[in-house]
Amino acid sequence: MNKFNIRSTFDILNEHINQLCHELTEADIKKATFYELPDIKKATFYELPDIKKQDEETAPTNIAVTKIEGEKALSKCLDAYRDLYLNDRESGKLLQRFPGLLLVNDPKEVIKSRVNAVNLAKENFKNAILEISNNDARFEAVHSAVPNLMTLAAYRKIHSESTAPYSVRFTWMKKHATRVLSKELAMEMLNRSSLYSNPRMIDQEKWQQLVEQEKYRVSSLSENAKLRIRRPTRVTPEVNVRYTAQNRYHVSAALPFILFNPHPDTKLGELSHFTQKDDHPRKREYNFLVDRIYLERFE
Repeated sequence: MNKFNIRSTFDILNEHINQLCHELTEADIKKATFYELPDIKKATFYELPDIKKQDEETAPTNIAVTKIEGEKALSKCLDAYRDLYLNDRESGKLLQRFPGLLLVNDPKEVIKSRVNAVNLAKENFKNAILEISNNDARFEAVHSAVPNLMTLAAYRKIHSESTAPYSVRFTWMKKHATRVLSKELAMEMLNRSSLYSNPRMIDQEKWQQLVEQEKYRVSSLSENAKLRIRRPTRVTPEVNVRYTAQNRYHVSAALPFILFNPHPDTKLGELSHFTQKDDHPRKREYNFLVDRIYLERFE
């Protein structure tokens, strides 16, 4: 039953995505200066380097961006929405990002409704998968129902805006994955670490000494100490939508962003190359209790 439910919800999702791509192909996708050049479609796509197998373990310090416009950009945006399968990719662990921007005249909100239907179908598909509580059984059911699927790619929401913001710009964002835990749980994690054994990879004696030092630092804390793991994640492209200095929001640019019924005064930004900076003014020094797992104490 789980396999059938997963497959049927995926087929509904896939149909909505295909309908969206067809409707966007026929849509009035205008250039920013659409009152001057009404025959040129406005689609911008920022192509990022393919993710290689060796990229899975090291975060990039530089990312080159190739800007594409017009019909080719529209085609790449549509391919991005349909990109759900592993196919011939080198890496299945990290998902490729597809930042882009479509300006769509949609006065009857036909395509807006379709985007909402796609996102609802994505949510339904995700819920159908999460009904299976066991991770191994879930993996088996998903890949038996939809072979070669990149599950997280199917979850990706298509972000859009239907009002007239002051600006829509792109940026690079480096976030942190945060998990709050008790002293007891932290000690359990470190105890499991002390059991790790791989003589080909580590000097077992030095490893045990390191973990014992970590355990001592955590065990010396009070029982009600507040702890968290604040692990940095890979840099990702984001879309920043601004109305005023105080009224703004940002969303993932993993998929092309759609701006409906664009106003000619809305300022549009571009995604620049990424270069990691070590002297960022907002950067702060962290004093981790356990550097290895980014464990810190907080108030």
